[in-house]
Amino acid sequence: YIGPVCRLCRREGLKLFLKGERCYTEKCAIERRAYAPGVHGQAHKKLSNYGVQLREKQKVKRMYGLLESQFRRYYEMASQMRGVTGENLIILLERRLDNAVYRAGFACNRTEARLLIRHGHFRVNGRKASIASILVRPGDVVTLRERSAKLARVAEAVGAVDRRGIPVWIELDRDGFAATVKQLPVRADVTAPINEQLVVELYSK
Repeated sequence: YIGPVCRLCRREGLKLFLKGERCYTEKCAIERRAYAPGVHGQAHKKLSNYGVQLREKQKVKRMYGLLESQFRRYYEMASQMRGVTGENLIILLERRLDNAVYRAGFACNRTEARLLIRHGHFRVNGRKASIASILVRPGDVVTLRERSAKLARVAEAVGAVDRRGIPVWIELDRDGFAATVKQLPVRADVTAPINEQLVVELYSK
């Protein structure tokens, strides 16, 4: 998706934090126009059960910046794992390298984190990582390249990390620009308003 991302937040009816720091200001589109985009955006529509499930799936997919085929693949992986499928899905999405970089505070949003990874700014356990879909594991150390620490966008993101907070499964070394994965994330670590059971119901049809 290369269009205006604020339309996505308005379509889902909540902040997906796709614009980084802008989402925390009064310039946020949700603050100014809290209704769906388009001519009929202010009309009150009653969704069917399928519509509710579809909107939940679209919300999660857009939040993590995935294509439909990618998201479906993660669901299939989650369904083959032990445990609750919905929780497994959220944990897999949280383990993506671009999400770990965002959660650690090295980027203002997941799109920016993905771009930094693709340009080779990060190392995982000392080795260059340029694939955003890598799944991190306990003990992995994600470090920022020394030259990249001078980037203005990275400095801005690290300076605002206290506002977002660091999840308990990541240990951040601000001085060394390194983040260590202490443990696998759990469902309780994701505070976003997600009802993953609706996604499971949609794909189970």
